[in-house]
Amino acid sequence: MPRFYCPVPLATGALIGLPAGAARHVQVLRMQPGHAITLFNGEGGEYDATITHMGRSDVQVQMGQHHALEREARRAVHLLAGITANDRMDWLVEKATELGVASITPLVAERSVLKLKGERAEKKIAHWQGVAVAASEQSGRNRVPLIHPAVTLGEWLKKTPLGARWVLSLAPGAQSLATLADQTPMGEAVTVLSGPEGGLSPTEEVAALAAGFAPLSLGPRVLRAETAPLAVLAICA
Repeated sequence: MPRFYCPVPLATGALIGLPAGAARHVQVLRMQPGHAITLFNGEGGEYDATITHMGRSDVQVQMGQHHALEREARRAVHLLAGITANDRMDWLVEKATELGVASITPLVAERSVLKLKGERAEKKIAHWQGVAVAASEQSGRNRVPLIHPAVTLGEWLKKTPLGARWVLSLAPGAQSLATLADQTPMGEAVTVLSGPEGGLSPTEEVAALAAGFAPLSLGPRVLRAETAPLAVLAICA
């Protein structure tokens, strides 16, 4: 059954008009009155709904039963991910969402090819949030991960978010994911820091370690910038 993100108050029995994004998607699929769909607003669970009206630019639905389903990962993992070039960041956001990421903060790292600021940054963040919405609809998630504004590592460190911190590292002495996961209670959120193509600079890695990030190794092979954080998510999910 088609699923749509509907960021408005939802309640069983209500007759509502779909927001523009969801309405446009329903129209593209050429759905008709009487067709059944699933709606979720990111506040938990999902609703059955039936299309009652298809206009040129508006779609109305009758809300049905609420299902208190949760499909979130066992551990809340927040990615602080170096911005990668071309479409690789889109791919990272999409796959991270499918794997259950709690949030993503694009990192403007020293070695990032794509530098974001101003209006261009706002458009990119909005685009990546849309990618996360579409991936949530497709994967069955009922909560959409938040894509935070892009920051430098120094800016992020000033905020000092709570929870465990891991940084992907090729340095000798980095610990395995199994070891760090065993040392971190399941209920504790984790921030995973990863670099762009070429990795974090030595200065950035030193700053991360000084701020309490534990160095994390994924083994003897060197993974691509968009692959490494997904490997962490796949194991933590």
